Formats: sequence, C-alpha cells, structure tokens
Amino acid sequence: MDSSDQVCPVCGQPVETVVKRHKTLGAWVPLWTPGPCHNPECEAYVPGGAVPRGEPGRTVSEES
Repeated sequence: MDSSDQVCPVCGQPVETVVKRHKTLGAWVPLWTPGPCHNPECEAYVPGGAVPRGEPGRTVSEES
C-alpha cells in the first residue's frame, strides 16, 4: 500500500498510511488507516511528530 492511496478526510491532501491493529477471534489483525494531516491550513492538522493520545494498540507506558 502506498502513502498516495490515503488522503485526509477534511482537506483531501495525501497523508501517510498508519497501521493500527484490532483483535479478532484471538488474533491481532492489521488495519491500514489514514495518518494525521500535516497541512497547516487544514482543521484536522496535527503538528509534525505529534501523535494523538489514546490510539488503539498503544500501552499506557508508551503514552507517558
């Protein structure tokens, strides 16, 4: 999967692909989703390097 396949749902700019995971029938299954938007003019803008807290698949120790 290429990063050009994912776009920001708000502004339509290309964004990177982020791999998250969810558990199905006892096995972790990858889920490819659009990453954060780095377009400063977009209302969904996330500054570079910042990761939204509380993402699925992250442990409490990784967030602190």
